[in-house]
Amino acid sequence: MPQLNPAPWFFIMIITWLTFSLLIQPKLLTFTTTNPPTSKAPTTLTTSPWTWPWT
Repeated sequence: MPQLNPAPWFFIMIITWLTFSLLIQPKLLTFTTTNPPTSKAPTTLTTSPWTWPWT
């Protein structure tokens, strides 16, 4: 069964993982902004119960 031979697939997986973690991921993380902490108090939503017509 060729799936059990890890020779070509393991090398491809390691190279892909290293490429993603060392080259692509740092470049992507510079574009994403994190949510800065705010001093606003969290708002609580007020909900009203739903009146079901069939009960």
